Amino acid sequence: MASPAILPITSQPTAADTTQQIGPTPAFRSFINHISTTVQTGFSNRRPWSELLDRSAFSKPESISDATLRIRKNYTYFRINYLSLLAVVLAFSLLTNPFSLLTLSGLLAAWLFLYLFRPSDPPLVLFGRQFSERETLGLLIVSTVVVIFLTSVGAVLVSALMVGLGIVCIHAAFRAPEDLFLDDQESPATGFLSFLSSGAANAVTPAVAARV
Repeated sequence: MASPAILPITSQPTAADTTQQIGPTPAFRSFINHISTTVQTGFSNRRPWSELLDRSAFSKPESISDATLRIRKNYTYFRINYLSLLAVVLAFSLLTNPFSLLTLSGLLAAWLFLYLFRPSDPPLVLFGRQFSERETLGLLIVSTVVVIFLTSVGAVLVSALMVGLGIVCIHAAFRAPEDLFLDDQESPATGFLSFLSSGAANAVTPAVAARV
């Protein structure tokens, strides 16, 4: 007597599997962890603010070349403090312009979740239409150009950076660096925003390479 046929059994995805699929990708988690570590390391290496604001160390530069030399030396020593100051000026400018803040936040979220850290499978579907990787990248580039150059966001960013750089240059030009120990300095590739050239590239490269 022939044995009865065995029907194939397909396992249904569990709730844990579904949660794992919709959760953050490993590249995104690596990116966030590296940013957090880099920022913490940068803040731990900043110079005391009392040393930055020591009024007894301020004097008028003798010439433009002397002011330029002071700016270079002070930036080498107070790099973390100056970058923190620029970040504060930029954050204040964005907070006083809610439209620019919301627009930039939405643009950054679009780049992160629609291209850089989104799994390539399944394809992106918006408003009932399926978008290829090239179409998604093209839309993001066009959106970035429109936001930066054709709205008030670009003017807000440029004005904030100009104000921040002006404050930093004025302080560095009038702050005499003779009392600073400039020999004991960290390399330029480390510090507050080093993830822009190292860790962030390592986290983003696998996500982008999968789409090339």
